[in-house]
Amino acid sequence: MAAQSRALVSGQWLAEAIRNNLPGPKLRILDTSWYLPKLNRDPKAEFAQQHIPGSSFFDIDECGDRSSEFDHMLPTSTQFSHYVGDLGIGNDTHVVVYDTSPFGAYSAPRVWWMFRLFGHGLVSVLDGGMKNWQAEGHPLTSEYTKPERREFKATTLNQSWVKSYEDVLENIRAKKIQVVDARSAGRFRGIEPEPRDDTLPGHFPGAINMPFTSFLDESGKELGTEDLSKLFREAGVNLEQPLWVTCGSGVTACHVVLAAYLLGHSGVCVYDGSWCEWFKRASPDHIVSEGEGKKV
Repeated sequence: MAAQSRALVSGQWLAEAIRNNLPGPKLRILDTSWYLPKLNRDPKAEFAQQHIPGSSFFDIDECGDRSSEFDHMLPTSTQFSHYVGDLGIGNDTHVVVYDTSPFGAYSAPRVWWMFRLFGHGLVSVLDGGMKNWQAEGHPLTSEYTKPERREFKATTLNQSWVKSYEDVLENIRAKKIQVVDARSAGRFRGIEPEPRDDTLPGHFPGAINMPFTSFLDESGKELGTEDLSKLFREAGVNLEQPLWVTCGSGVTACHVVLAAYLLGHSGVCVYDGSWCEWFKRASPDHIVSEGEGKKV
């Protein structure tokens, strides 16, 4: 594969790579599963029970800014380099990421985006994730061998791809950039609860709702380019223009980044703090909700 890997690989492709004993320094598979506390799932324990052969576990909370009050905010390039080096990943390693979500993909696009953010283009999402891997009858194992540490040097974090609370606030005033929110329609509108107890649902002014699940087909695989184009078109999003994305805590927003990338647009930016930060910091007039609105 070229230095810029294809963004999606099929279960068939990965199963063949495993059969040919390719996982190793040149190919690393990562289970990147992450779940909201309310789901009572322990992805590390699930990984220990069963995972795709040759894979390691990537914890987005551990590989993040532990000093932030918000969940899994981005690490520094030094932290990222150290974390992925410990997983046996070098700058020449092709990384394949997946998760065990019933949707087919949930947190994997976030880790795909993180690798690219730190200058590593050799990264792919397993299309359809563990859900389709199992449905297609590919093997699982409980066996795990810790990879030998490798040297990974992240390039400086591509700061232009990351947006802050202040950036979004300024854009609400200037109305220059399109912003897509990847949460469910109910959370976006403010009529379904947020999964975090200290946060009410709603959205910020000017945001366009494109739930992350709309980018996946019924089986959990990514839609084809024609259907993806149609989704953006129907939402009124012009991919030729700058685009920022948000969600609950910066995870599912990366589905929008991936979809745009598959359509040839690689510069979509993520508001890392997303709704978690916005709800806590914004004034009531910057919370749009059909429900009970902002706590005072």
